[in-house]
Amino acid sequence: MKFIHYIEKVSGVDVMGLLSLVGFFLFFTGMLIWVLKTRKNKFTEASRIPLDN
Repeated sequence: MKFIHYIEKVSGVDVMGLLSLVGFFLFFTGMLIWVLKTRKNKFTEASRIPLDN
């Protein structure tokens, strides 16, 4: 028997798949917004941290 047959028997698998897709989309959309709104000097400052001793 194929694995898909076991998945089909699990109740709520369609909801879990949809929620994971929405969560994935929201996470990366949020990260994209954060990167675009953050000023470049913040990234430059953070990239210099390992070199500043």
